[in-house]
Amino acid sequence: MSAEFYKMVSEAAFSNPFTDRRVEVDRRIVGASDGTSWQDTRAQLLKTLSRHLHELEKTGNFKVKADGNTEERAIAVSVLFHVFHQYMDRFDGLIRQQISTGDESCRAPFAFQCMEKLVQYGLSRSDACRYVAMFYQIRRAYFFISTTLVGDCECMKQLRARLWDSVFTHNIFWYERCLWNRMEDFSTLLLGETGSGKGAAAAAIGRSGFIPFNPNTQRFEESFTRAFVSINLSQYPESLIESELFGHRKGAFTGAIEKHEGLFSHCSPYGAIFLDEIGDVSTPVQIKLLQVLQERTFSPVGSHDKVRFKGRVIAATNRPLDKLRREGRFRDDFYYRLCSDLITVPPLRQRIRESSRELEALVEHIVQRICGSELEVPVLAILKRDVGRNYTWPGNVRELEQAIRCVMLTGTYSADTSAEPVADIRLAHAMETGSLTAKELVEKYCMDLYDLYGNYGEVARRTGLDWRTVKKNVTQGSGSEPTE
Repeated sequence: MSAEFYKMVSEAAFSNPFTDRRVEVDRRIVGASDGTSWQDTRAQLLKTLSRHLHELEKTGNFKVKADGNTEERAIAVSVLFHVFHQYMDRFDGLIRQQISTGDESCRAPFAFQCMEKLVQYGLSRSDACRYVAMFYQIRRAYFFISTTLVGDCECMKQLRARLWDSVFTHNIFWYERCLWNRMEDFSTLLLGETGSGKGAAAAAIGRSGFIPFNPNTQRFEESFTRAFVSINLSQYPESLIESELFGHRKGAFTGAIEKHEGLFSHCSPYGAIFLDEIGDVSTPVQIKLLQVLQERTFSPVGSHDKVRFKGRVIAATNRPLDKLRREGRFRDDFYYRLCSDLITVPPLRQRIRESSRELEALVEHIVQRICGSELEVPVLAILKRDVGRNYTWPGNVRELEQAIRCVMLTGTYSADTSAEPVADIRLAHAMETGSLTAKELVEKYCMDLYDLYGNYGEVARRTGLDWRTVKKNVTQGSGSEPTE
C-alpha cells in the first residue's frame, strides 16, 4: 500500500499544476470527492504524506535514494514534494521581496535551511542545492503564470498549461534529470493578435528560468528581475535593428562614436530575450538571428569577434507566418528553429465567448492592479452600457485596460468601431436579432480563423472540418478566392 501511495505522490509532484489531471491525482490519493476543493485536498494529502514519512524515519535508517529503483525513486520524489511544501510560502515571500528590491539578489537564509534539510534526508549537497533552485523556479513559474494570465475560460486554462510546459517541458521528470541547464536550446514562438497578451506570456517564461542557489552567500545567483529583456523589432528602422540586437564597435558606421552593447549582450545566461514582432524583420536580420539560434554566438556590427549567447529566445508575431513563408518573406529555416514550442495566445473575444464571467474577472483583476485595492466604481456596468454585450474588443486585453482607465477618468467609454471590421458589427447584430443562419455562422468563423492564421490546414484542425470544406466556406463567405 505504501509503495502505491508514494508512486501516486510522485505522479502528483510531476503533474502540470494548471491541468485537471493534477487535481484528479491529488483527489485520488486521499480519496476526496469531486466537490472537495483543491486546497482542502492538498492539505489532506500533505498531512497523510507527513505521517507516512514519519513512519519511515522511525526505522532509524532512512535515506533518500534519488537514483535508486522505481520504489526508492518514488519515495525520493515524495520527500522533495514534502520539503517543497514546507518552504513554499517562504519562496513566495522571496518572490514578492525580490520584485520590490529589484536587480540586486535578496538574501534567502531559509533556502539554505531548506538545502540542509534535504541533506539530512540523504541527498548530496550539490543535488540539494540544485533542488532548492528548482523549488524557487517552480514557485516563480506558478506565480507569474497564474497572476499575469488570469481567466477561467478553457482557452486560458490551456494557455497556462502550455506555458508551464514551456518552462519545465511536458514531463518534468525529463527536465529534472537532464534538461534543467539545457533549456537555451528550446525557443518559443508566440502567435496571437495585437494586445492579446503575448508580452505577458513571454515575461512569464523569461522570469521563470533556472537560477542557481549559492549556499556561501545564501543568495540566488541573480535576480529574476534582470532575467528578461525584450525588444519590439517593428519600432526600429532597418539600419538600426542589428545594432540594437547585437551591438556595434566604435566607428562601425557613421554616427557610431562609441562602443554599444546590444540586447543579446545584456541577456542573462539564466534568462531570456523576447523578440516581439518577429514577422516584421528583414531576411538579413533573420539570417543573423538564425546563426544565434544554431551556433549560440553573434558578432557586434563592425566586428569579427564571436560573443557567446547563453539565454533563451522567445519570439512573437501577430502576422500569419504561413502566408509570409509562402511569399518568401519569412525563411523556412528560421521558422523551424523557432517552432519547437509554438503557442497561440487567444483573443479576448474568444475568451468572452467561452466564459460568461471572463470579462468580469478581467475587469476585477485590472482594476486591482491599477489601484492596488478594490475600487467602488461600477466599471463593468459602464463598459456594458457603453459598448454592449456583443462588442468584440478588437484591441483585446490592451484595449480593455485603456477602456478601464478611460472609465476611471471620464465615466464613459466609446467603442473602437474604426478598428472593428464592419462585417463583425453586422455579425454581432445578426446574432443578437437571431437572423443569422448556421451556414453563415460557419462561413464567418472560417473566414475569421483564416484571416488570423492564413492557412486552411490550421483552420481545419481548429474547426474539425475538412480543409476543402474550410476553403469552400472562406471562398463563399468572402465572395472571392483567397490569395494563397
